[in-house]
Amino acid sequence: MSDMLINRRDLAFQLYELLDAEALTRRERYAEHSRETFDAALDTALQIATEQFAPHNRKGDENEPRFRDGGAVTIPETKAAWRAFAEAGFIAAHHDAELGGMQLPTLIQQACQSHFFSANVSTAAYPFLTIAAANLLRAHGSEEQQARWLPPMLEGRFAGTMALTEPHAGSSLGDLRTRAIPQDDGTYRIIGNKIFISGGDQDITENIVHMTLARIEGAPEGVKGISLFIVPKFRLNADGKPGERNDVTLAGLLHKMGYRGTTSTVLNFGDHGDCHGYLVGEANKGLTYMFHMMNEARIGVGVGAAMLGYTGYLHSLDYARSRPQGRPVTRKGQGGQVPIIQHPDVRRMLLAQKAYAEGALALCLYASRLFDDSTTAPEPEQRQRAQQLLDLLTPVVKSWTADYGVKANDLAIQVLGGAGYTRDYPVEQFYRDNRLNPIHEGTNGIQALDLLGRKMGQADGAGFKALLEDVRATLAEAGDLDDLSDLVAALRSALKVVARTADVLADAGHSHGPDQALANAYVFLDMMGRFTVSWLWLRKAVLAERALAAGLQGEEEAFYQGKRQAARYYLRWELPAVHQQAELLESLDTTTLDMQEDWF
Repeated sequence: MSDMLINRRDLAFQLYELLDAEALTRRERYAEHSRETFDAALDTALQIATEQFAPHNRKGDENEPRFRDGGAVTIPETKAAWRAFAEAGFIAAHHDAELGGMQLPTLIQQACQSHFFSANVSTAAYPFLTIAAANLLRAHGSEEQQARWLPPMLEGRFAGTMALTEPHAGSSLGDLRTRAIPQDDGTYRIIGNKIFISGGDQDITENIVHMTLARIEGAPEGVKGISLFIVPKFRLNADGKPGERNDVTLAGLLHKMGYRGTTSTVLNFGDHGDCHGYLVGEANKGLTYMFHMMNEARIGVGVGAAMLGYTGYLHSLDYARSRPQGRPVTRKGQGGQVPIIQHPDVRRMLLAQKAYAEGALALCLYASRLFDDSTTAPEPEQRQRAQQLLDLLTPVVKSWTADYGVKANDLAIQVLGGAGYTRDYPVEQFYRDNRLNPIHEGTNGIQALDLLGRKMGQADGAGFKALLEDVRATLAEAGDLDDLSDLVAALRSALKVVARTADVLADAGHSHGPDQALANAYVFLDMMGRFTVSWLWLRKAVLAERALAAGLQGEEEAFYQGKRQAARYYLRWELPAVHQQAELLESLDTTTLDMQEDWF
C-alpha cells in the first residue's frame, strides 16, 4: 500500500535536488535538523498514513458521518487516525520547540502532510484545518488567547475550523450578516449562520475552536467591517478544560460527492442568545487576519489535489503494468496478450498523469519553500522577495493543482477502462474527492480574479518580475545542454508571450476598465500555471541531464530518464497552449462578457 501513496524516490528528488531542503539546516531555526531528521519525519508520516489513514479511506467514503442527538458521529477509525497523527507531533511539527513543536521547515511539514492526503484526504482534512487555525492564532491571537487555546490544539485535544461562508453570501464575504454584540466583560455574543463548514462538528476531539468572521454592531458595511472571533464548541473552565456547551448548534450535515468522511456542516450561532465569542486582534481587521488561514488553506488544498492526482496515477500505473489486454498493432493479432502499458495511448495517459501529478507536487513544495524563505532567509531582501513570489503564486498553486489533479484522476479512470468507474478500484473515489478542490477555499474563478486583479500588480508587479527573473536564470543554466535545446526554446518563447500578455492586460485595465480586462481572467490563470509548471519541469530536466551524464545505470538511469521525458511531454504537449491563450487574451475578446442572460 505505501508505494501507492507516493513515490518516495521522486519525493527525495524534489526535496533535496530540486528545492535543496538540506540548505535550510544552515539557518538558525532549523540548525538541529539534518537530512536524517527530515527523512525520519517522512518515514513516520508514511507509516502512520499507511497503517492508520489508508485502511479506512473507502469505509469513510461509504459511511458518511451521521447526525445523532444534535451532533455528528464519525466512524471510529477516524478518531484513531487523528490520535496517531497528533501523538506523532504532526499538528505542532513546525512550531517552536517551547510549544512542543519540532521546528520543522514548512517544506518538510507539507511533504509529510502529502502522505496523509494521498492515503485518506477526508480524515486528513481534520488535522489540516486545525494546523491552519492554530497558525492563525499564533500569528494574531493575544498572549492570553494563545496560552489558553494553542496548547490543547497543538496537542490534538481541540480541533479548529474556519467559519466564513453564509447561506446567502457564499464567497462574497462582504455580505456576511453574522453579528457580534459587545458585552461588559469584553466578550461578544455571536448571532448568525454559517454553511459548508468543514469539520464544524465531529466526535473526534474534546472541543472545536471555530475561527469565525462576524460584524460587530455598528461596524462599517462590506469587508471593512469584518472582525475575527474565537468561538468554541465548549467554553473553558478556569482550569482550561472544556466546560459549559457554547450556543453553537449543528443545524445539519451536507452530503457531498467526495471528501465524504469530512463533515460539511450548517452551524447556527446564538439560537438562544448565549454564544460566546472572543475578539482576535483589532476590530474590523478580521478579514485581513483570516487571509493568513485562507492562504495557508489554499496551499493545503493544492497539496491535497496534487496528492489525489498522484495516488491515482500510481494506481493506474500499477494496473497498466499488470493488466493483459490486446496486442501491438504490428503483430496483427498474433501471439498472446500484452500488458496495456505497451499500448502507446495508455502510455500517453500515464505520461500526462506523471507530468500533472509530479508537476503539481513540485509547485506546492516550491510554494512551501518560499514560505520558509519568507520567514527565515538570512537577508531582509530575500525574505521580501520570497513573500512577493508566494503572494503571486498562491492562487496558481491552489487552482492549477486542483484543475490538473482532477484531469489526472480522469485519465486514471480511463486507463482502467470499464474497471475504472466501478467501486472495485479506488480511482473513481479519487476523482470524486478531487472534484471538490476547484471549489474549496475560493473557486478557481475567484482565484483568477485575485491573480490578475490584485496579485499581478501588487508591489508594482514585484512578484511577477521575480518569477520572470528566476525563469530567465533557469533558461541560461539550461542553455548549455544540447539535449534540452528544444525545451529551452519553447520556454523562452512562452516567457516572452506571458510577459507581453501581462502588459497588455495591465494596460487594458487602465484604458478599458476592469470588466474587460478581467473578463477572461481564468484563461490567464491557466496560462500562468502552465508557464510556472513548465519552468519547474525544465529545472527538473536540467538535474536529470546532469545525473544521466554521470553514466547512471539500472533503476537510477530509468528514474532520471523518466524525469527528462515527463519534462519533454509537458513543454511540448502542454506549454504550447499559452500561445493560443495569449492570442485570445491580447485581443481583449468579449465573447463571454457580451453574452446576455436571456440568450442562454
